[in-house]
Amino acid sequence: METVFQNKSHLQYWEKAANGTIQDSEWEELYQPYKATTDFPACCFYLDYHRMYPDAKVILAIRDFESWYKSASNTIYGASFGWAPKVLAWFFPWFRRLHATNTKIIWNGEFQGRFLDKEAARKVYEHHISEVKRLIPKDQLLLFDVKKGWEPLCKFLGKPIPKQPFPNVNDTKQFQRRILVVKVIAVSLLVLSTTSILFALKLLVKYLL
Repeated sequence: METVFQNKSHLQYWEKAANGTIQDSEWEELYQPYKATTDFPACCFYLDYHRMYPDAKVILAIRDFESWYKSASNTIYGASFGWAPKVLAWFFPWFRRLHATNTKIIWNGEFQGRFLDKEAARKVYEHHISEVKRLIPKDQLLLFDVKKGWEPLCKFLGKPIPKQPFPNVNDTKQFQRRILVVKVIAVSLLVLSTTSILFALKLLVKYLL
């Protein structure tokens, strides 16, 4: 979803995906410049991609549910339902559409509105893993533990192992720094709007009196 902020035209495709009306030709338009996709909300449509690209390789990140749930609660869920996103959605119609689309696909779709019910979320998490294992051919599927680094990933993709260390990005601390930036922006918008309203009221009172 990070690329949507860089390419706002992508949102129209995700809105159609959320509504179940996206066509194969539209998926192809969306992914034409790319060779791969990852993470939410794309992973919710892996069966569409597998049907369209039956020879594509699939990488399923395997992680202990407890650590994943804690991380998701402190990052993507918190970023979706905190007060700051609501402020941005109020000021920016495009962001409002993005927030509604993510909510429909991920939280009300994949997790059926029950993410905060930890055991319900566990069932969704474990069901997703078991279904990917069941539906994707074994020779096209890598069960990947990021702690193992480059070797299994590069071997699966038939690529040489890079010299640089395996990256550690999008961890909880990094994501929370992004949330902090969003909060600063939201506060700034509120301060600016409040100042503008007070200034307008002052002018109105002066005019009336």
